[in-house]
Amino acid sequence: MRNHPLVRAFHHPPTGSLAYVASDRGTGRCAVIDPVLGFDRLSGEVDTAFADSIADYLLAEGLTADWVIDTHPHADHLSAVAYLGGHLGALTATGAGVTMVQEIWASLYNLPGLRTAKHWDRLLSGGERLDLGETVIEVIDSPGHTAASVTLLIGDSAFVHDTMFMPDLGTARTDFPGGDARALYGAIQRLLALPDGTRLFTGHDYPPESRAAAWESDIARQRETNIHLRGGQTEAAFVHVRQERDRSLHLPELMLLAMQVNLRGGRLPEAEADGQIYLKLPLNRFARGTGASS
Repeated sequence: MRNHPLVRAFHHPPTGSLAYVASDRGTGRCAVIDPVLGFDRLSGEVDTAFADSIADYLLAEGLTADWVIDTHPHADHLSAVAYLGGHLGALTATGAGVTMVQEIWASLYNLPGLRTAKHWDRLLSGGERLDLGETVIEVIDSPGHTAASVTLLIGDSAFVHDTMFMPDLGTARTDFPGGDARALYGAIQRLLALPDGTRLFTGHDYPPESRAAAWESDIARQRETNIHLRGGQTEAAFVHVRQERDRSLHLPELMLLAMQVNLRGGRLPEAEADGQIYLKLPLNRFARGTGASS
């Protein structure tokens, strides 16, 4: 029987993002997953309040962070992986496919310095296992939303980032540079092969007015009720639905700013000669979208 880690979710309403602390009950060793760095787009102010609330939780509960991990390079918030890794004295990691995503965005930003893995302590590939006290973190490659996406299976709990949302919202978009609807279908099929009772924790929720924000489901519920998967959806049908949906979506508000931070492991660019830090904004590289954000 798989271990049953203690999972604490941290909801970030401004971006609809979820960060998690998954801890081994016997030893108090834990992993922090997908932490968020605060950012006000209008003023350009960066803050660590949300990440600090995670650190405060660890202190209050007597937990020790071994890992701070991004499941993929996020497009809708700035990552706090570098900040919390340093603050907590933990190792940092993300999916090994991040180097492919860096290659794409280095050209879009004209920033060749993005092409480096030095921003993380470890790049994770499918099949790897990381110790977490008496529990193991198993890495499952989950490309599709991005080329770098990984799922973290910790005991009976899978942190599936933007692969699947809550069943009434479906699955993740695949229209970002490096995304692939067929790859996403394959990743989802690998996840649906996990035991029915496996808990799934998603990376975002954009709830309709009929319900409050939520982030936990399980394999059986996803297979039976996810609006993009139920009824044994074929690959061709899934790809058609996903691509049609993607054509209606607008870019996440922070994407063009966030990616140049998140592809540095959550590090801001180096200060320029005047001592100030700047983010670049590529103009006329993306078409204006028309629809919702997920």
